[in-house]
Amino acid sequence: MASFLPRGPLQTIERHILEQQKFHPEATGTLTGLLYDMALAGKIIGSHIQRAGLAEILGTTGEENVQGEEVQKLDVFAQRTIYRLNDHTGRLACMGSEEEPEIIAIPERFPQGKYVLLFDPLDGSSNIDSNVSVGTIFSIYRRVTTAGPGTNEDVLQPGNRIVASGYIIYGSSTMLVYSTGYGVHGFTLDPMIGEFLLSHPDIRVPEKPKYYSVNQSNEIHWSDGIQRFTRYMQGMDNGFKGLSARYIGSMVADFHRNLLQGGIFYYPADLRDPQKPTGKLRLLYECAPLAFIAENAGGYASNGRQRILDIQPTVLHQRVPLYIGNRSLVEKAEEFIRSYDTTTADQSKSHYSGSVISVVKTRLELLVFPGRSRVPAP
Repeated sequence: MASFLPRGPLQTIERHILEQQKFHPEATGTLTGLLYDMALAGKIIGSHIQRAGLAEILGTTGEENVQGEEVQKLDVFAQRTIYRLNDHTGRLACMGSEEEPEIIAIPERFPQGKYVLLFDPLDGSSNIDSNVSVGTIFSIYRRVTTAGPGTNEDVLQPGNRIVASGYIIYGSSTMLVYSTGYGVHGFTLDPMIGEFLLSHPDIRVPEKPKYYSVNQSNEIHWSDGIQRFTRYMQGMDNGFKGLSARYIGSMVADFHRNLLQGGIFYYPADLRDPQKPTGKLRLLYECAPLAFIAENAGGYASNGRQRILDIQPTVLHQRVPLYIGNRSLVEKAEEFIRSYDTTTADQSKSHYSGSVISVVKTRLELLVFPGRSRVPAP
């Protein structure tokens, strides 16, 4: 009889988290409990996603969140699940959610803890009706203030102060990936026993990348440097043969694939939406947690000019451009931006008419001069 269990000794996520404590001599078990409760949240949310079409929890609520996006019913369920697992434990000073305009306070009747939990309850939820993989992203910080209810000061910390981060992806299987700064490890949920089992120990980004992931329909709204980098990714430079394009539209799914198989995901700044001149993705709830994972797996994350983990957030829902994946590719993107975009503002200029001309010219050159290099090396 074939076995579908991972090879080697079986290890549950609970045991693995406990063993990770040896890297933190100051650990008291509080962080361990917090991570395990996030794993439990993943089990609950994943179970409901699998039954969403039958349980009538697909679709929108008819409301918009602080981001101006339609709130999905599963967004609400996922957020409530995470909140109810963590509001009473005494581990947290406060929480922050992509769906909420302000920090989430811990009720006064419960003790205040020393950690802060930030999360995107259901990334990619606009795709849920199409049965596309979605995920939960989270990060954990130590509070800055010494006592009392958590404040914005506790939340507005750069990613280089993250204690642990991770994501749970709900797809053909439910998988949790996390890091406490000592490697990146992946666990697959065995639905027969209801446990996350270690399936991907010590994940490292492959040295040879396979994919680039970007919403290329926005190309005419990008700066010159980003357009040139994208053509480089397509192999329009004789010095690089190019990569295959893969873009799902669910960030956590695109990131997960490239983490395991190598590549780069990027969401540049543009002016397609004047309300989002620095891009779409949230620094605290999406970019910093995944940047922490990427760097602990040997990758890198940047806003095009600065390491994501070094950016000091100034507001809860701050947006930034994101380039994340293989270090060599992210650094190449930075190189193109430095060479062709003279200021940070250039990254968010529309260059609409010039971009259209540039794109059309490139397409014509491909037809007329199929063997010629299109993109000067930066």
